[in-house]
Amino acid sequence: MLYEISSTTLVEWSRWQFAMTAIYHYMFVPLTLGLSFLLAVMETMWVRTGKEEWLHATKFWMKLFAINFAIGIATGLILEFQFGSNWSNYSWFVGDIFGAPLAIEGLFAFFLEATFFAVMFLGWNKVSKKFHLFSTWMVFLGANISALWILVANAWMQNPVGTEFNPLTARNEMDNFWEVLFSPTAMNKFFHTVTSAYTLSACFVVGVSAWFILKKRNLEFARKSILLGSVFGILSILATIFTGDTSAQDVTHTQPMKLAAMEGLNEGGNGVGLTVIGFLAEDPSLPSTRMKTTRYGIAIPKLLSFMSYRDPDAYVPGIQNILDGYTSYEGITYPSIEQRMANGNKAIEALTSYKQAIQEQNQEKADSSLQILKENYGDIGYGYLESPYDAIPPVPLVFYSFRIMVGLGMLFVALFILSWWYAKKRKFEKFRFIPYLAIACIPLAYIASQCGWIVAEVGRQPWIVQNLMPVNVAITRIASGWVVTTFWMFAILFTVLLIAEIGIMVAQIKKGPKMG
Repeated sequence: MLYEISSTTLVEWSRWQFAMTAIYHYMFVPLTLGLSFLLAVMETMWVRTGKEEWLHATKFWMKLFAINFAIGIATGLILEFQFGSNWSNYSWFVGDIFGAPLAIEGLFAFFLEATFFAVMFLGWNKVSKKFHLFSTWMVFLGANISALWILVANAWMQNPVGTEFNPLTARNEMDNFWEVLFSPTAMNKFFHTVTSAYTLSACFVVGVSAWFILKKRNLEFARKSILLGSVFGILSILATIFTGDTSAQDVTHTQPMKLAAMEGLNEGGNGVGLTVIGFLAEDPSLPSTRMKTTRYGIAIPKLLSFMSYRDPDAYVPGIQNILDGYTSYEGITYPSIEQRMANGNKAIEALTSYKQAIQEQNQEKADSSLQILKENYGDIGYGYLESPYDAIPPVPLVFYSFRIMVGLGMLFVALFILSWWYAKKRKFEKFRFIPYLAIACIPLAYIASQCGWIVAEVGRQPWIVQNLMPVNVAITRIASGWVVTTFWMFAILFTVLLIAEIGIMVAQIKKGPKMG
């Protein structure tokens, strides 16, 4: 049965530990998703043309891929173990749904990727050219299928569909696998995350290649890598922008509080504009310190309404509107957060009553309690909130992360266009700012990637499963001291791994490709 953990310290440290592990893990994953595709393309060019320069390029980038792949596995395993060690109540509540995608990812996608990775990395001159090329494509396929299943699991937390709650076990059980897999949230999340990972990979390839241009080394290798990376990058960033737009539409319907936090919107209305640049500040007139007001903002009129509903005059609720209750653009009436808290309490009490009735073999009481539970189950998570304002996520973090992510995305569009022109026209002695910009965009791409995850994960707080389970009831009942200790252990371990990875990659880059 669900229960609440009263220790704020335990909740916060558990959150910080998981966030830290996830951030470190996602430093390695995006590069492998996109670089695996570029490796497959480069090796395909070698097999088709027989030109050794494509072989040397493939082997060079493959070494950098392998470093990220290995460390990504290590951090990913620790991340999954934390579901059992730190979030056992969550694992119990959603295990029948959450476990299925992760099991498929492990048994099918990960083993596919790992098996062919061994052939790809160690199989040179041991298998035929075509089978080696097939293995490289399988690594790309496996990496992206792995991402699909992980993101399906995450999307279900954002929008729990295709399931039925079992009151006897207090667990959610999957009743429609295809609805879970193909929900709009899952598809939008997968394509947006993967295309943004491709963008990061393109920034990495273009930036590293630009370093060779500045050092006047391996110029033809660098030029071709920039051309390939730039074309891949522009296609990826355009796809990222498109999928980001469709993701925002999905958030509008499934997580309106997240959308309001992304915009820093306290009072909604019809024809709401989108703030391009803005600064948040506290306003004493607002009922909660969690709510901020936008100052010195530059907004595009009616753009948020248009992005949300494809209607420039559509109604978009703000934080206060969601707290008070509102009627959506589609005409659906949503109760106030206080009312949803009351509904949640009814669901919790009905669940307790139902289990007691089953034990007492009182069928009439059981049927009555079950009916109340079903009527109010969609708001059960609100019953664990202490205040309506607990439903508001950390607005400044979400607001600024969203604008950093979007702003850097626009910069990457310019980077890929400029770098393609620079390499195509062989302007190596002129426009030196372009390779410097390309190098600077490597860390900026990682910042944009992390900001995207902050918007997605911090924006849905306080929920670990939207509307059904807040974070404070999902953790394991263990001494907070253990969480603090392991937090610092993992922080030191991951930092050492990151430093080692950067050191190894820099050393490999300085060696450069073996040409001829």
